[in-house]
Amino acid sequence: MLIRALLALLLTASPTLAWEATSGRVCELQHDSQGASVLVTYDPASAEYAIAVTSTRGWENDRVFAMRFDGPRRNTITTDRHTLSEDGSTVTVTDSGFGNVLNGLEFNNIAVAVLGDQAVAVPLAGAAPAVQDFKACVAGIEV
Repeated sequence: MLIRALLALLLTASPTLAWEATSGRVCELQHDSQGASVLVTYDPASAEYAIAVTSTRGWENDRVFAMRFDGPRRNTITTDRHTLSEDGSTVTVTDSGFGNVLNGLEFNNIAVAVLGDQAVAVPLAGAAPAVQDFKACVAGIEV
């Protein structure tokens, strides 16, 4: 009976969708959730950061892209310098500084990517340690 219960639990448990930082030639911070995936990169060759938000529903282009961070350090960042992938699934923003984005991911509860009338929420539970690892990767490259 106990074995059946354990087997049922294992078969119905959903996978943990963790934030993960990796270092190499390019620093990466990534997360997959049910509605979207997020990839933040820092490339020392261009000295630029990028955030790419891929929505399972896709995006329709609009003039302004926003990232809203809800939680203890609430903030909203907007730009009109975003690009949309050819298939419309990913919106990407690049810049030479990403302090507000990284702090938003590290110190809040949820991030909401907004493009026009479309919005995708990304939970930030467990993001802080991975963001700290990403920041350490960037600091190691910039030294």
